[in-house]
Amino acid sequence: MAVTRLSGTKNHGPKCYLMNKNAESRREFIRKTAIGSAGVAVGGILPHFSAKGYGRIMGANERINASIMGVNSRGLALANTFAYQPNCDLIHVCDVDSRVLANCLTGLKERQAIEAKGFGDFRRSLESRDVDVMVIATPDHWHAPAALLSMQAGKHVYVEKPCSHNPREGELLVEAATRYTKSVQMGNQLRSWPNVQAGINELKNGIIGRVYFGKAWYTNNRPSIGIGQKAPVPDWLDWQLWQGPAPRRDYKDNLVHYNWHWHWHWGTGEALNNGTHTMDILRWGLEVDFPMRVNSNGGRYRYQDDWETPDTQVITLDFEGGKTLTWEGRSCNGKDVEGSTGGVMFYGENGSMHIPVGNSYTVYDLKSQVVKEVKDSRVVDSRNATSPAEHLDALHVQNLFDAIRSGGKLNSHIREGHKSTLLAHLGNIAQRVGRTLYTDPSNGRILRDEEAMKLWGRSYEKGWELNL
Repeated sequence: MAVTRLSGTKNHGPKCYLMNKNAESRREFIRKTAIGSAGVAVGGILPHFSAKGYGRIMGANERINASIMGVNSRGLALANTFAYQPNCDLIHVCDVDSRVLANCLTGLKERQAIEAKGFGDFRRSLESRDVDVMVIATPDHWHAPAALLSMQAGKHVYVEKPCSHNPREGELLVEAATRYTKSVQMGNQLRSWPNVQAGINELKNGIIGRVYFGKAWYTNNRPSIGIGQKAPVPDWLDWQLWQGPAPRRDYKDNLVHYNWHWHWHWGTGEALNNGTHTMDILRWGLEVDFPMRVNSNGGRYRYQDDWETPDTQVITLDFEGGKTLTWEGRSCNGKDVEGSTGGVMFYGENGSMHIPVGNSYTVYDLKSQVVKEVKDSRVVDSRNATSPAEHLDALHVQNLFDAIRSGGKLNSHIREGHKSTLLAHLGNIAQRVGRTLYTDPSNGRILRDEEAMKLWGRSYEKGWELNL
């Protein structure tokens, strides 16, 4: 294997190991291997079929080898989902928490025949020419840097939403996917759920006439995160690598593993944690790309603690052609909307359509009478941060595999993932500067506001700057 070593094993800089781009013979073979994707997808999501059993049927060269980084909570669920696919081996698991790493490796023994290798540093996995796709389920500040390094190492990418910590990172990922000719799928899995797809097609075919307004929401009852105290870094955590591209901060006892979401330095708040999913559905159904005007109202209202991002927020985005969407987030008051804790509602000239966070939709006329109802009996829990719908998420994974193998169309190409992520980013920027933003409808960039544009990107720890 031809490998260029750019730094020593103790160096936590980004360009540690990059694979020679000519050493891709196995990956090229996989791309050219045609497998019946429809049959594979069905087999992969049936709970009574064994991945080990399928492995004995399918040829080893037809399988896709995956590596995953970040296997706590949502990442653990993704590890199980990828390992369960009949045409995939999860060969590497990477995490900076040695306890989480060990737990995932143990659990995978029940999911797949092969034994995965564990790495504290995901860059060791990028050395391997056997890895075809890197799955990224880390904290938000790692999503774009890890995706970029993975593409530069010759890997395809599955990156959880949001695809970026800030708008500039999203732009870079779109450029990188083209430059390195890699399939990059964002984890907005609803794009692959059959009844959601059917509902969006109904909208586009005019079931409620011209659609001009959409609203989305997410509700929860999150507790206070308290006031964190500086503390010694636990021996199970590589705190330096956890921070990675983010400028260094002291370790505090209320950050790892979840509360980083509510700090601007690492996270992006509820708007991108959960709002990305439903704003993406609205943008898809309204058939819009970039807004022309954005505002946001709200704040941290419920508790007085270390939480920085809003726990109550309403984002409004106006688009050319007379279309508007809103997102309402209530992290600390779980009263549902339209009978669901999260979801979207489209409004048109002749009626409305409700898509909850589930594989279903309901169409109403202007008198609020049900015109059509399509249901899926399987329950999706939008407040389950780990695995709300594994049986459906497998369809999103198989869509990526089809793109890798045979050049099929991604349901959530990074171009589309970036556009939807940007809507939430713009809402957060409007919230932080405290005023309406006017944006270029051709690319979403903020117009005539230098203060707001300072939040378009971020500063990085020295040596971790993102470069194509």
